Amino acid sequence: MGSGRWDWIVPVGLWEIAEPLLPAARVRPQGGGVANIDNEAVFAAIIYVLVSGCAWRALPPCFGASKSTVHRRFVIWSRAGLWGRLHQKILQLLDEQGLVDLSRAVLDSAHVRAKKEGRTCRPVARGPG
Repeated sequence: MGSGRWDWIVPVGLWEIAEPLLPAARVRPQGGGVANIDNEAVFAAIIYVLVSGCAWRALPPCFGASKSTVHRRFVIWSRAGLWGRLHQKILQLLDEQGLVDLSRAVLDSAHVRAKKEGRTCRPVARGPG
């Protein structure tokens, strides 16, 4: 169970699901650098930004991590597929408890980019002026 200090922003139990899915921290071969910021605090800061809709630059200092660190970790975790794996894990846990009914699921592909080469309609001819 998490420390509880971020329960005001991260739903109870979400950190425990997400923590094992996080990619391993990158080790600097040359050593040095600053100590890694607590993953739980960074996760809470990311959830805060995503839920509140605030800009990364408006992130409050209460998380103890810089705005650039939080954003960088968000990008690293996104590229590592964390959010998709977290979504799948939550769906799996809900399904195991009988709380998901996918018999009426709808897929929306509107977010898929259309290729310009795939156009089948002709441009509309415009009149003068």
